[in-house]
Amino acid sequence: MRKFWNWVRDETTGERTLYLNGEISDETWYGDEVTPKMFRDELMAGTGDVTVWINSPGGDVFAAAQIYNMLMDYTGKVTVKIDGLAASAASVIAMAGGDVYMSPVSMMMIHNPSTIAIGDSEEMLRAKALLDEVKESIINAYELKSGLSRAKISHLMDAETWMNANKAIELGFADKVLFMENDERIPLDTGQGLIFSRAAVYNSLLGKMPKKPKPKTGTPIEQLEKRLFLISH
Repeated sequence: MRKFWNWVRDETTGERTLYLNGEISDETWYGDEVTPKMFRDELMAGTGDVTVWINSPGGDVFAAAQIYNMLMDYTGKVTVKIDGLAASAASVIAMAGGDVYMSPVSMMMIHNPSTIAIGDSEEMLRAKALLDEVKESIINAYELKSGLSRAKISHLMDAETWMNANKAIELGFADKVLFMENDERIPLDTGQGLIFSRAAVYNSLLGKMPKKPKPKTGTPIEQLEKRLFLISH
C-alpha cells in the first residue's frame, strides 16, 4: 500500500512535521486517502509540538471532523501550513491550527456540504435537515478561528468561496503567509486579496448577457401604403 503522508521529527527541536496529502476518507480504498485512524496513529506516535502540512481537496466531512478534534485536543502546539490546497473538509481541519500559514501560491475553499439521497420526499427532507445541521457544525469551526459572524460565513459557503493567502488572512481563516521576511502579516489595506465566488461569477455573467430587445414601434406598413397612395393621387 502506498503511503502518501507521514511524519518526520526535527532532532534539534523535537518538533514533528506531519504531511496530510490526498483525499480525506473514513476508510481507505486505494491507499492514497487519509483516514482518522491513520492520522491518529501518526499523531500519537510521539509528543511535542507538531506542524501539519496540508494539500488536500477535502472529502468526508465526518472523517475531517475527527481529525479536527484530534488536533484541537492535542496537548502540544499545532501549526498548520497549507502548501497547495485546503478545500472543503480539508479547510475545516486547517482551522485547528493555532497558527495557520498559507503559501503565497496556495488556495483555500469553503462551501456547503453535499450528499446523495435516494427515496421519497420524506427521505429528501431528512437529507436536507442533515445537511443543514452539518453546515452549522462546520460554521462552528470557521467561526471559532476567524471571528466572522455566522451569517457572513454562511454566505461565503453558499457562494463556494475560493481565497488566496492574502484574502484568507483578511477574513481570519489564516494568520500568516509562508516565506515572508520575518513572518510578518500582510497589511489588510494592500488590496492584494483575491476571492472567487462561483455564485458571483454566475450572476455577473447573467448580468452581462444581452437582454431581449423590445419590439420596435412605428407606423404600420398598411398606413404607410395608404399615405403613399393618397400622395400619388
